[in-house]
Amino acid sequence: MRDAVIVEAVRTPIGKGKPNGSLAHVQPVELLAHTLRTLVERTGVDPALIDDVIGGTVSQVGEQAANITRYAVLSAGFPETVPATTVDRQCGSSQQAVHFAAQGVLSGAYDMVVACGVESMSRVPMGSNVRGTEGPFGPGIAARFPEGLVQQGISAELIAAKWGLSRAQMDAFAASSHQKAAAAWGNGLFDAEVAPLEGVTRDESVRPATTTEVLAGLKPAYYDPAYAERFPQIGWSVTAGNASPINDGASAVLITSSETAARLGLRPLARLHSFAVTGSDPLLMLTGVVPATEKVLRKAGLTLGDIDLFEVNEAFASVVLSWQQETGADLSRVNVHGGAIALGHPLGASGTRLTTTLVHAMRERGARYALQTMCEAGGLANAMVLEAV
Repeated sequence: MRDAVIVEAVRTPIGKGKPNGSLAHVQPVELLAHTLRTLVERTGVDPALIDDVIGGTVSQVGEQAANITRYAVLSAGFPETVPATTVDRQCGSSQQAVHFAAQGVLSGAYDMVVACGVESMSRVPMGSNVRGTEGPFGPGIAARFPEGLVQQGISAELIAAKWGLSRAQMDAFAASSHQKAAAAWGNGLFDAEVAPLEGVTRDESVRPATTTEVLAGLKPAYYDPAYAERFPQIGWSVTAGNASPINDGASAVLITSSETAARLGLRPLARLHSFAVTGSDPLLMLTGVVPATEKVLRKAGLTLGDIDLFEVNEAFASVVLSWQQETGADLSRVNVHGGAIALGHPLGASGTRLTTTLVHAMRERGARYALQTMCEAGGLANAMVLEAV
């Protein structure tokens, strides 16, 4: 029976998604191309053997339009015969790329494939792909949701209210993310996964000095009088400090079968065990990680107690904390090297960034099973289980 394994996983350092960010001068095609070249350099694989490259990008407009993954493949120096496609499942775009890639290997459609992702939020700001339009919805959505949908920040506030999460809880979680990320950098735990680029060697958004006292001084990020009237339960406790920042970055993983890996002398980092994707309430929007976790565990034939490590994308602290309340997961096993609140959230790159961090953490900690899940705009979530090889 065929399996699918990750044999290499890399990412760029993550820069601030601002004009003066450390990677803002790097065109997004080149960000992604850097990770593709690094995969080939580290494995010694002939890129002509790669059957497909599946990339995730959210704002597919401007410098990230026209199937950016194809141009990254060409910029990386891969043969012109290597195809590529770009997918969009919002923040989980490159995790979905991993699912598609692994499923292709499992089915026999691929022998070797790259899953990757990129987002340059300094050069292609979030929402650029809908500016100048009437928006992505239309009359059917207006009829189904007559009061209107909301932006993610309001969803994060609604989640905090529904699960009774205090500002202090969310700030403490955010401070812990920075502390864990700083410790991981200090202990060299990111060295194996990060491919320095043009002199940039570290994640720019990590703030080692962050404390709950510092975070307590920040103002609510999404307060709006109209929403305050519509949702009186909101306590306005989501801030820039307990939410993920805006970032630039890219990441990539090389996936093949154990048989092909052995033939080419490649050492698998982890086996891709099980996959799930689900929809959820598009108003709350970010709660799909709960049913996605339940669904993937069911598919895997595992329980929560079998999982040694979790990566739950830190879009907002309220997302991870509500997921923890619902699942009962041990937070000491969650995002053990810090998460997106500290490391950053370059949208299309985040799925394979989490995977990259997770497979290296599994190896470092001797974990047998690990679970990754991501909330996604529109009320979606992906989840997958990895297994040590």
